[in-house]
Amino acid sequence: MLTNITDLYKNNFIKAVLSSNKELYTYIHTNLNSNDLSYSNTIGYGGDNSLNIDLYAEKLFIKHLKTFGNIYSEECGFIDTKSDFNIIIDPIDGSDNFMSNLPYYGTSIALKYKDNIIAGFVYNLANDTMIYKAFDSNIISLKLFNSSKLDLNINRLSKIGIFERAYAYPTICQKLYENKIKYRSPGAVALSLSNAKNYDFVLFCGEIREFDIAAALYICSDLFIYKTHKNLLISKNKLKFELIKEFIKEE
Repeated sequence: MLTNITDLYKNNFIKAVLSSNKELYTYIHTNLNSNDLSYSNTIGYGGDNSLNIDLYAEKLFIKHLKTFGNIYSEECGFIDTKSDFNIIIDPIDGSDNFMSNLPYYGTSIALKYKDNIIAGFVYNLANDTMIYKAFDSNIISLKLFNSSKLDLNINRLSKIGIFERAYAYPTICQKLYENKIKYRSPGAVALSLSNAKNYDFVLFCGEIREFDIAAALYICSDLFIYKTHKNLLISKNKLKFELIKEFIKEE
């Protein structure tokens, strides 16, 4: 499949994703104003009321990436360029965190060729950390502004999992508590999923949208994954994975 994609396309796409994220990071950390934190009159395609910063970020990504294929974004929906490539974007992952000055928010960009995800990029805008996997390469994590690569060894000492939207699933929370399974619920789905190697598990329950998960699923494709229309569980720990999977099957 990837033999049909030129090296020039691959290299230029990666450069465009990294450049657009750097531009957004610079704007947020040097030029952000109060209007950016206001809600617009726009209800995004994903169903949420859009912040002005969501719309700014989306326009920035469209500017950098539209030459590479169709755009499918949480805010604007689908922009058709008659391409075999779809670029799936969550311009701001964790908007509520961003609004509340909680330093756990980022961006998510996936590239889909026909029916297959072939690249995924998740960027933590709070600490300048990018994790990505592109065109069957190894996973890379780096600081964008000094290009220093980060250690990607699986964290064997992790003591907690991540349960996104835990507040809406008290029965599952109770089962985790009864089994002495610790977790946190930080509120940025793509960031949490893409860093699943650092945790015992990452569990996401509720409406599952492609914007939230496409990039992270590709990055974590070597881990244990259980996905239904309303649950997504990723773990490096097979025993923990099987135990939690039974909890959510019963919900």
